[in-house]
Amino acid sequence: MTVINYIDRQTLNVLAPILKKEHQWTNSDFAIILISFRVAYTIMQGVNGRLLDRFGTRRGLTVSVAFYSVIQMLTTTVQGLVSFCSFRFLLGCGEAANNPGSTKAVSEWFPEKERAWAVALFDSGSCIGAAVAPFLVLWVYHHLGDWRPVFLVTGSMGVLWLIVWRVLYRRPEEHPRLAPQELEHIQRGRSSTGAEDAALPRVKWTSLFRYRQTWGILLGRFLIDPYWFFVGDWFALFLASKGFNLEQSVLGFWAPFLAADIGNFFGGGVSSWLIKRGWPVGRARRGVLLFFGPSMLVLAGAAFTSNYALLLALFAYTTFAYAACSTMFLSLPADVFHTRAVGSVSGMGGSAAGVGTLITTFLIGQITDRFSFQPVVIAASIIPCLATVVFVTMVRASKRPDPDKVLLQF
Repeated sequence: MTVINYIDRQTLNVLAPILKKEHQWTNSDFAIILISFRVAYTIMQGVNGRLLDRFGTRRGLTVSVAFYSVIQMLTTTVQGLVSFCSFRFLLGCGEAANNPGSTKAVSEWFPEKERAWAVALFDSGSCIGAAVAPFLVLWVYHHLGDWRPVFLVTGSMGVLWLIVWRVLYRRPEEHPRLAPQELEHIQRGRSSTGAEDAALPRVKWTSLFRYRQTWGILLGRFLIDPYWFFVGDWFALFLASKGFNLEQSVLGFWAPFLAADIGNFFGGGVSSWLIKRGWPVGRARRGVLLFFGPSMLVLAGAAFTSNYALLLALFAYTTFAYAACSTMFLSLPADVFHTRAVGSVSGMGGSAAGVGTLITTFLIGQITDRFSFQPVVIAASIIPCLATVVFVTMVRASKRPDPDKVLLQF
C-alpha cells in the first residue's frame, strides 16, 4: 500500500519540471500545489487515525485507498493551477490514512520484539515508491506523449491492491488461516504491550494531550519529517537548479530513495538486535536516534558543491540516516501507547509533521525564488539534530501513575 501511495504522490513531483514549463509556474506556484496536498494530509491524519481506531484497520484502509485511487485517476481532467490544487487536496485527504493505518496493523499483528522490522517493512514502501516513480512516470509519459495518462495508470494500481487487501487482511483473532499457535505467539508477544481488552474504556482524543510522550512524538515529527518531504517534493527541482535536466538525472534520482529503503531496515535491524541483547525497547529506539539523527549534518556539504556524484552521495547518506530514524519514531506510538490509542497518536504525529511540512514548503518556494536552495539545504541538515533531542528527552517511560492505562512499560 505504501509503495502505491508514494507512486501516486510522486507522479506530480517527477513531472514538475515538465508541468512548470507548460504552465509557466514559479517555484512559489508549485509550492501552492504542494501545500494544498499538505493541508489535507495534515488535518486528515489525525482524523483518519481516530476513525481507524473506531472502525478498524481493514474497513478504514479500504475506504481510504479506494478514495485516493479514484482522485488520482481523475487528475487527468485538470486544467490549471486551481484544479491541480483541488485534486491534490482531495488526494491528501485519502492518503493521510496510510501511516496511522499501517502502524495500527503492526500493533495488531506483531509482538514488540518484531515491531521495528514490521515498521521498517511498511515504511520502506515509501522509499520503493519514490524510487520506482521516476522510471514508471517518465516511461508512461514518453510512450504516450502526454502527462495526463500517467495519472490514470498510477491511480489504477490502488484498485488492484484493494482486491488483495480485502481477501487477505483480518485481525489475528478473526483470521481464518491463522494457526492457533501463531495466534498465541502474537498475543503472548503483545501481552505486556496492551492487547485489546474490552474492559478498558475508549481513549478520549483530548486526554492524550496530557502525556509528555504525546508531545514528544508530535514535536519531534514536526521538526524532522519536513526533511523527507523536501527530498520527495523538491529533489528534481534541486537537481535542475544545479544544471541537471530530468532525463540526465533520472538514474541518480532514485539514489536517496534506495538509500532510505536500506536505512529503514538497517535502523529496524539495529534496534531489534539491541532488544535481543537485553536492551529495553525505549533505550534501543533512542540509541538508534542518537546515532543517526545528528549524523544528518553531513547534508550541509551539498549546499556548496555542484559535483553530481558528491550531491547524490550526500543526499543518499542523509536520507539513509533519516530512514533509520523514521523506523524508530514510527514505532514509538505502538511502543508507548496501548493499541486502542495507537491510531490516534500516530495520526496526531502525522498531523504535526504535516504542519511542519506546510511551513517549510511555503518557505522553500519563497526562498528558492528569491535566493537559492543553499539556505534550505543547510537548514535541512541542522533541524534533525533538534528533533533528536526532543525524541530522546520527552518520549520516555513515565514514573507517574496512569489510571487510564494508556501508557505501556517500554
